[in-house]
Amino acid sequence: MGLFGRQSKKDVFDIRKINIGVVGCGNISDIYFRNLTKTFSNTNVYACADLIADRAENAAQKWGIANVMTFEDMLLCDEIEIILNLTTPQGHYDICKRSILAGKHVYVEKPLSLTFNEGCELVKLAEEKNVLLGGAPDTFMGAGIQTCRKLIDDGIIGRPIGATAFMMVPGHERWHPNPEFYYKKGGGPMYDMGPYYLTALVNLMGGVSEVCGMGNISFPQRTITSEPKNGEIIDVEVNTHIAGLLRFETGAIGTIITSFDVHKTNLPKIEIYGTDGTLVVPDPNTFGGKVSLFKPNGSGFEEIPHTHIYAENSRGIGVADMAQCIVEGGVLRAGKDLINHVLEIMCAINSSDTKKEYYKMQTVCARPAPMPSDIIKGETYKQAK
Repeated sequence: MGLFGRQSKKDVFDIRKINIGVVGCGNISDIYFRNLTKTFSNTNVYACADLIADRAENAAQKWGIANVMTFEDMLLCDEIEIILNLTTPQGHYDICKRSILAGKHVYVEKPLSLTFNEGCELVKLAEEKNVLLGGAPDTFMGAGIQTCRKLIDDGIIGRPIGATAFMMVPGHERWHPNPEFYYKKGGGPMYDMGPYYLTALVNLMGGVSEVCGMGNISFPQRTITSEPKNGEIIDVEVNTHIAGLLRFETGAIGTIITSFDVHKTNLPKIEIYGTDGTLVVPDPNTFGGKVSLFKPNGSGFEEIPHTHIYAENSRGIGVADMAQCIVEGGVLRAGKDLINHVLEIMCAINSSDTKKEYYKMQTVCARPAPMPSDIIKGETYKQAK
């Protein structure tokens, strides 16, 4: 049996856990800590670090992490194989680059970086150093979107000809304790939430070849209404309502709208339109969610049961996958080609708006291989050699 094949009790004790150093112990870190310490069988959080020392100390105490280190100490620690970069987007490039140069495998929260040029540099460095580079989101590996993937691959909706994706909310200053970075360079609804939607679309529809985009700053200033900064004013530096058109390599056409300026909407998160039916895809910021299918000869939209596991919040499955690849080889699903392709799409939407012209994509990205449906909780999957 492979590392994540069906295992006897004896086999379980043979699993090699990969040591992880977590950089950044902020808002998103708890779910990673939980899953990497309690859910996945091949990961061990060896150390954590944060610029605010109390955060790292509190995380270590809460999750039983043996070591609190500085980032610099992590780079020098031979025991650590993966650096998990959970810093804010403005720190992604520098932390990733230094980690790769130190010979560490790197998994980074979305987006890969703030510019496409930086993303390409990180991809090239990872190839030169022969280390794995991957990143969020890994929600596309969950039950909801993998069920949709199987329906498409099985030809249930025929040939996909189009897709729509909508992420429209009032703005994060209403709930986030430190929302300023969402409105600075590297923020905005596309960089914040676009990776979930675009990654799901690439997983379902394939790579994108051409992009057109438009965007606006609807409100040049935002007032924080969350605690502890209630009443503070944010100067907005990035577009907060963005629309993009995507031409996929297959010829299918996609539409995506992301916004921090919409009070309420009844639109679906994602729909896929095929020659033989319509597929309603659940929220790509979740792992589960309702899957609905419409067939012309049916009686309306029908809910489809999940065909895969991981319907609960399983953030970190991409890190466990990286650990799997370190041990057994294989192709990382949430890997560098995918996350850099998604970064280019987001940058392309902005570039198209700025230059008032279509953008021809430079990167090419194949769909990640689908997840198998016969794994059990705690496993990711067995890679094909």
